[in-house]
Amino acid sequence: MSYELEPEQPLDAEVRRIATELIDHAVAQIDGTKVPPHEAVHEVRKDCKKLRGLLRLLRPAVPKLYKHENAAFRDAAASLSVLRDAEAAIETFDALLNHFRDNIDPESLAPLRHRLEDHKARVATGAQALDEQLDRARTALVAARERVPAWELPSAARDAGDDAGWSLIGPGLRKTYKRGRWAMQAAYAEPAVAAFHEWRKRAKYLRYQVRLLHASWPRVLNATHKETKYLGDLLGDDHDLAMLEQVIEEAEELSPTHDSEQILLALAAQRSEQLRSAAYWLGSRLYAEKPKAFDRRMQCYWQAARGLSAA
Repeated sequence: MSYELEPEQPLDAEVRRIATELIDHAVAQIDGTKVPPHEAVHEVRKDCKKLRGLLRLLRPAVPKLYKHENAAFRDAAASLSVLRDAEAAIETFDALLNHFRDNIDPESLAPLRHRLEDHKARVATGAQALDEQLDRARTALVAARERVPAWELPSAARDAGDDAGWSLIGPGLRKTYKRGRWAMQAAYAEPAVAAFHEWRKRAKYLRYQVRLLHASWPRVLNATHKETKYLGDLLGDDHDLAMLEQVIEEAEELSPTHDSEQILLALAAQRSEQLRSAAYWLGSRLYAEKPKAFDRRMQCYWQAARGLSAA
């Protein structure tokens, strides 16, 4: 499976190929007897995010298609999120203690981890069975796959134009970059969980779209993709800490007034500050260009890969 647009191929065919391969991969994870259910959930959610990144690249060109299919893949992934969030709280707890392992005694917080596990078990009991959730996601994905051949995409004839088809994908990339740039500015202007979560989403879509354009200049865009992924990881870890704090505040098994919870919340706040500082310096570089300049540079790469003049 290649999550890259091949510059020498018609864009409409490439979009359908990538969408089909991603859906097939997601369905295969659900159907695979050797894939643990929780791993299948992770893979399906990741494939849905990649599909949404692809659709956002085409959004200005096909807004109606984007609106319908983006909602379908969003809902398919959302149906699998309940248990994943409870499991992520434990993973975040472990990562936080590992980061501060030289400063604290992990055993002192072991009872807190047990309470997080109790919370996960209670969520699992109250949630729809994981197999049923996966079956529902599978049904939605199979239906989406059947629609892909009928997607009304701009004619492949436009690919051969003077801009090598950039008018079909450039506006979407520029919008993703521009909104990410705005989201970063907003996050640091008024720091809040929601603001950083919004930036995280925009950065992740930029990562996916840079990957889609990777073939236009692999050596350069491989480095850009690596850095956008790292930015997404920093912001993702920060968001996971916020979700852990929310679990502590809302779960029956936990209380922010307990000493162990207070220690954990203090560590989470310190780690969040570190992550946001690192994200600022990386984001300042990734979003250094104005959107128009970024768009023009990426267009030059694409046109060169197509063998056309960028003049």
